[in-house]
Amino acid sequence: MLSRIVVVLGFLPCWLAGSPPPTSARSFSELMDTMGSFEESRVLLTAVELDIFTAVASGATAAQVAARVSANPRATETLLNALAALGALSKSGQTFRNTPDTARYLVAGSPDYRRPALMHTVHMFRAWATLTDCVRAGTAVLRPGVDQQDQQWTESFIAAMHSGAQRTAQHLVQVVGVAGVRRLLDIGGGSGAYSIAFAKASPALHAEVLDLASVVPIARKHILEAGLADRISTRVGDLTVDDFGRDHDLILLSAICHMLDPEQNRDLFRRCYRALAPGGRIVIRDFILEPGKTAPKWVALFAINMLVSTKSGSTTRKPNTNPGSPARDSSTSPAWSRPAISWWRRGDKDGLALQLAHSAVSVWMSGRSSSFRTWPTIAVALRFGQRA
Repeated sequence: MLSRIVVVLGFLPCWLAGSPPPTSARSFSELMDTMGSFEESRVLLTAVELDIFTAVASGATAAQVAARVSANPRATETLLNALAALGALSKSGQTFRNTPDTARYLVAGSPDYRRPALMHTVHMFRAWATLTDCVRAGTAVLRPGVDQQDQQWTESFIAAMHSGAQRTAQHLVQVVGVAGVRRLLDIGGGSGAYSIAFAKASPALHAEVLDLASVVPIARKHILEAGLADRISTRVGDLTVDDFGRDHDLILLSAICHMLDPEQNRDLFRRCYRALAPGGRIVIRDFILEPGKTAPKWVALFAINMLVSTKSGSTTRKPNTNPGSPARDSSTSPAWSRPAISWWRRGDKDGLALQLAHSAVSVWMSGRSSSFRTWPTIAVALRFGQRA
């Protein structure tokens, strides 16, 4: 057993020349515009929820669309007119048609069909409508779909995560590398997109995706489609309590930590560390705030999403300082556009090495820390004491 965890700090690509620029004050008129922007969002999300764009197909009247989606004709026409006003449809006479983009992304049968993933945003809208009650209560007031074993919610959530992972998985593989990795454990691995990317990068790598019973069949489907069922297995489990086994060269926690409270994360890290092979790494990819907790804006808003949709999850802020670290390198460009990636390596004598993207390294060995060589990223700093 590990005797103690001293400290867990946040990490995030940072403004290396100093603090991020403050958000400029907005006029009341601008704030009013933002307050009303839900109208356009709700129109588009209702169209997604009803699968309006598939019903419009290559062209249809309001009455035809209403019949196809089992809706009221008058209300459907009102919705279609609003969609045309927003530029999501075109209208000629009484006939509505998809735009090139809505035909590509929102009509069933298209190779780029995104409705399954966008249904997660539909579900988010409902949760965000409870924000006032959540602020009063201090936690989500609706049970998350995953807690209710709502399969439709689960499928839309995993589809949204899979869509995002397809855009980022290759970058993560390039940053982390696959040298020496034969056993990968993908905790809360969802669709298996990251395991698939790692397995494609190394024929010697075998991966296991651990997730809930409602998620594992979705992962199996993607794994089979990728032709990797011989090297990627699945395991039904609960990341908040399960033992993860032993001798994993790489343990991946992608977009997991923000769903848990600090003590849950500490417990998760302990169990991950015990599951590593000597020299193995724990890789974390997540969304972290600046010390003031107001930047970047999208991460501050993501914290709201955690408030309305989890019991105690949130984004984490990076530390204000790191004792013994050199001055920040202002020549390095900030990288707000993607989540941070960091990893720990299990070293000799039960120490823990912390390695960051772009070769910034800090090593904790029995409480002694070396300094960062470079400063492209503020990183998680996890210190383990001696084994009991």
